[in-house]
Amino acid sequence: MRVALAQISPHLGDLRRNLDLHFRYIEKAKKKRADLLIFPELSLTGYTLMDMVEEVALVPGKDTVFRKLKAASQEISLVIGFVEELERGLFYNSAAFLSGGKILHVHRKVFLPTYGMFDEARFFAQGKNFHAFPTPYGKSGMMICRDFLSYGASYLLFAGGAEIIIVISAAPGRGMVQEESYETSHMWELMGETVSRFSTVFLIYCNRVGFEDGKHFAGGSFICDPTGKMVARASYVDQDFLLQDINTDEIRTGRKKWPYKRDDKPEVILEALKRIVRKYED
Repeated sequence: MRVALAQISPHLGDLRRNLDLHFRYIEKAKKKRADLLIFPELSLTGYTLMDMVEEVALVPGKDTVFRKLKAASQEISLVIGFVEELERGLFYNSAAFLSGGKILHVHRKVFLPTYGMFDEARFFAQGKNFHAFPTPYGKSGMMICRDFLSYGASYLLFAGGAEIIIVISAAPGRGMVQEESYETSHMWELMGETVSRFSTVFLIYCNRVGFEDGKHFAGGSFICDPTGKMVARASYVDQDFLLQDINTDEIRTGRKKWPYKRDDKPEVILEALKRIVRKYED
């Protein structure tokens, strides 16, 4: 399986230009014979939308944008980030997985950061769940940026049977630790290595680059294999196109050697969480 990551800098609030940008990378990935092409968080719109959220919102089952993307997914599977209007006037920061001319799954961001430089919960509704879903490459799960920093979210996808976990992100770069490297990038990489190893999955993280409203996005997209080894990483600063062959048989090998999946006890965790929640409510 050949995976491509499009580490782009979207045009803020400009759906037409961003769709053109997506199709340029789709054509590039097809020429490289990629099976799956992944774009960053809010790749169709840019990140710091604020009052533009409503203007760029899409309804996946109806919009021309998605008709074009579904048609493209006949030849290559796609993960894209967009603003979704699920109900009238209710907007989500969403990710869609398209393949074979269909939308296989839409994930709506659950953990919306509203602190420091972030203000997402002011403009977006909160997603409610994490699902593993079937794809041509095995059962997969998706997260969006801050979701990944809740380790319970990764566990839900692991317990749900995910073999590939895809994280799309619009993460700023903060805390330079060396030339063209960020302290925050190390945080994402450490999470990726940990989750991939202890879930014995391929962990694919696609971040964006560029500047918006004073924010500098850090790039550094990467892929980790089921042993926790980072097998590919993109530039920390520039737009990039990362191409990597992965062998999904490594999931089977990893789970034979490290039987975390075999020994998992979701029912024990569920009952413990019920007790914890009841205690909170007392």
